[in-house]
Amino acid sequence: MRNDEIKASYKALGRGFANMYDGIITRSTVIGRIMDSVVWGLDAELAAKWVNDALEPIPGDFKGKLLEVPVGTGVLTVPVYKSLPEADITCLDYSAEMMKNAEKRADALGVKNVTFVQGDVGKLPFPDESFDIVLSLNGFHAFPDKDAAYNETFRVLKKGGVFCGCFYIAGEFKRTDRFVRRMYVPRGFFTPPFETRESLEKRLGKMYSEVRVSPVRAEGVFRCVK
Repeated sequence: MRNDEIKASYKALGRGFANMYDGIITRSTVIGRIMDSVVWGLDAELAAKWVNDALEPIPGDFKGKLLEVPVGTGVLTVPVYKSLPEADITCLDYSAEMMKNAEKRADALGVKNVTFVQGDVGKLPFPDESFDIVLSLNGFHAFPDKDAAYNETFRVLKKGGVFCGCFYIAGEFKRTDRFVRRMYVPRGFFTPPFETRESLEKRLGKMYSEVRVSPVRAEGVFRCVK
């Protein structure tokens, strides 16, 4: 399972590469497990499920071109890229600080096939149809211009390519909805408006030939084919 690769990498690198975000995403700290349970309603099994479901569309023998946006700290994906040495990976993030952590993680793991680019998802610096896979983990709920993000990720994806990942969707888990509304939005962590399962299926269905949306609690896991 992809989640096992991530956990092994996190443990091997130690806490020197960790921050609060990493601890929550990987459930590797006490506060991370508490936040996962209280805010997102996730136990260990459900947390592993959304990670594995979101990354499942990336084949184990993938050798094409992949764009990840945003890469964040790379805690979920850099260990996976290590297992794909023949793939051509580009990781983009608006935050230079977050991306610096991802670069350090790649260096520590000896990952050589990843290029890091600072940029805006609403104006991607790549030609049309550049990538076989576009991956986005927990980004769209934070993007201020969501229309531009959807259009740009579609533009740079090749015909027949896969757009996959996950982000927060409203209406699936009331406890998460309350935390998002009362904590994450006022602090600027998340930016409305938010998709529901129905609105996401409708939006993606207008753009892609195949669409699958499979929520795990409030994590809207999706896979689309252009």
